[in-house]
Amino acid sequence: MFDPSHVEIGDQTYLEEGGDPFGAVRGVRGEALVVWIQNAGDFEVPFGAVRSAHDHKVVLDPDRIDDALRDAIAHAEDALLSPREEIE
Repeated sequence: MFDPSHVEIGDQTYLEEGGDPFGAVRGVRGEALVVWIQNAGDFEVPFGAVRSAHDHKVVLDPDRIDDALRDAIAHAEDALLSPREEIE
């Protein structure tokens, strides 16, 4: 079972160990972490969707997050990508 005492504000969030971070923990609200996702804002992630928390990393279980969060994560870095320019 997930223990929120292992999480600190600012810990980065991941979908897999060794993957790219997509956001950061902003706090705890009830039985959920409040996670800020790049380009999408804050989301509540139920403790049951947390796979592990260690070394300032929180790894979520992709099978236990809702579709809105999954979509936000998929687009977290969209603003970092430049539109493809045609070269003549």
